[in-house]
Amino acid sequence: MSLCIGDDILKKLDREFYKRDTLIVAQELLGKILVKKINNQFIMGRIVEVEAYKGLIDKAAHSYGGKITNRNRIMYGDGGYAYVFLIYGMYYCMNIVTSTIGNPEAALIRGIEPLDGVNIMSELRFNKSFNDLSKKEKRNLSNGPGKLCLAFNITKEENGMDMCGDDLYVLDNTMDPMNNINIATSKRINIDYSEEAKDFHWRFFIKDNMYVSKG
Repeated sequence: MSLCIGDDILKKLDREFYKRDTLIVAQELLGKILVKKINNQFIMGRIVEVEAYKGLIDKAAHSYGGKITNRNRIMYGDGGYAYVFLIYGMYYCMNIVTSTIGNPEAALIRGIEPLDGVNIMSELRFNKSFNDLSKKEKRNLSNGPGKLCLAFNITKEENGMDMCGDDLYVLDNTMDPMNNINIATSKRINIDYSEEAKDFHWRFFIKDNMYVSKG
């Protein structure tokens, strides 16, 4: 499947894109476009911040050491499926499973720059139209994992969804190739419990983009 944006035809990322090293996938997701279909309408946003979680060797990952639970079971399947979980009992976080079957890794989407369907996002996030938002509210529309899930109406219902399907997927952004993106790296956020893993520089983001989350 592909979508037309202006004069450009953007193609959906296929399974093989996700079935690679998680650190590579995480970085190459930057600049790509997340698409969600809601009531036969599409909302879209440019991915500007991602964190990599490398499963078995990563103490910050839900699957560290081969742990399997009902929550993280989707991570043990093939790359290219959504892994959505609840934090603090109130916010959802969206990951995309990476690598191959039996290697439970994922990329957490942390920040999205809104592109299309901003009024739908605004209603979902703030219960008012985009034009009625303050400057601060516009910046806070999707600059964090919980915020973007609210804006895209991503909940536990999307857990396990095929990212190569037609309702939730990522488009390759030929208008924004990797060599035109200034990528910065840092330690991941809010994982101080993970001992040495807290110091891994596995957070990747587009430098100076206003929709990169704080921290």
